[in-house]
Amino acid sequence: MNMDRMNASSGAWPPGSVIGVLGGGQLGRMVILEGRKFGYRFVTLDPAEDCPGAQVADEHITGAYDDPIAGDLLAEKADLIVYEFENISPDVVRRLERQCPVPQGSVLLETTRHRIREKDALVAAGIPVAPYRRVTDRAGLNQAVNDIGLPAILKTATGGYDGKGQWRLASREDLDRLPDDLFAEGREFVLEGFVPFVKELSVVVARGIRGETAAFPPAVNLHRNGILHMSAVPAPLPEHVLREAVRLSEEAAKKLNVIGLLAVEMFCLADGSLLVNELAPRPHNSGHYTFDACETSQFEQFLRAVTGLPLGSPRLNGAAVMVNVLGDHAEAFFRGFANLPGRVKPHWYGKREAKAGRKMGHVTVLADSVEEALAWVDDAGIWPVLTEAEKRVMYEKALSTLTETGR
Repeated sequence: MNMDRMNASSGAWPPGSVIGVLGGGQLGRMVILEGRKFGYRFVTLDPAEDCPGAQVADEHITGAYDDPIAGDLLAEKADLIVYEFENISPDVVRRLERQCPVPQGSVLLETTRHRIREKDALVAAGIPVAPYRRVTDRAGLNQAVNDIGLPAILKTATGGYDGKGQWRLASREDLDRLPDDLFAEGREFVLEGFVPFVKELSVVVARGIRGETAAFPPAVNLHRNGILHMSAVPAPLPEHVLREAVRLSEEAAKKLNVIGLLAVEMFCLADGSLLVNELAPRPHNSGHYTFDACETSQFEQFLRAVTGLPLGSPRLNGAAVMVNVLGDHAEAFFRGFANLPGRVKPHWYGKREAKAGRKMGHVTVLADSVEEALAWVDDAGIWPVLTEAEKRVMYEKALSTLTETGR
């Protein structure tokens, strides 16, 4: 580590600085691609030798995240270290913090990787969430159901993503169908009350080392089988709902003392009220549209925040729809690749094997309107077309009891 590289007067890391990336997935890959513009160099640490991040990094360390030798080597080579996903132990980050600056820090990771601590922190910050209870055994689950009612969703407190580690409970019979060994070895869960939302949306907000914030425009999200299918901006919601979404996100970033990015996923109810669902302390899938559609991408903004540079403008340049390309879609994507229009921006992650449900890449469709972009997606023949219910989510701006002057 070479601390004298940092500009002492500005506190910013200059070109030539080496950024260590804990994790070698597609998020790290896109951070590195944006960081090249600033002249930064990158070293990645990931168990996979040919992971997406390693393909574009200056150097790659193949090793487990909790391997102290690999971690010490990363700290030795880097001027500062970032993490690109949160399913790593805070103990790993604490060890690195003793050797090298880690702007995101272990405290934020410890909070956001654990669903119960995350919700407790949001409640303490005065941010609305769905009813929830901590669960560690079947007796506790029964009591939590008595408190919250059904339907509800049981989630693992740590781990789990894209719908994994979750069980929807609609009746008492569903409780009996849970695996017998579910509560083995002291596992923790959270039971969340079901939220009758009409739209899911998210805001990616940046916060720099001096406490300044900048939020990207809220995106409305559509999931299929628990995996994000697409995100659209401008989100089809009344303006005051969008303003409130930004306010909640900025408040969360400030109260949690975020350095870097915070993705805030929310439920919008029929009356226009918002409940925060989950947080992610990093670039987020629903913010991929910013790469092509905003003045500053979320990946550049992340680097600006952690390196001490002024934050860029999050201004949206026009309507956009981001669509994930899963392993299920890979064959059709390759068949149509040569004919993608100029306003369709492909991003391929370089993963070796196309598995069902695995995120292999995404495209961002730039258009004069969300409706125009969605029409192209339906006509592309890569993804199943939107159902009528999905169209209502993606197209309709009006909510059931809400008007533009309603609140």
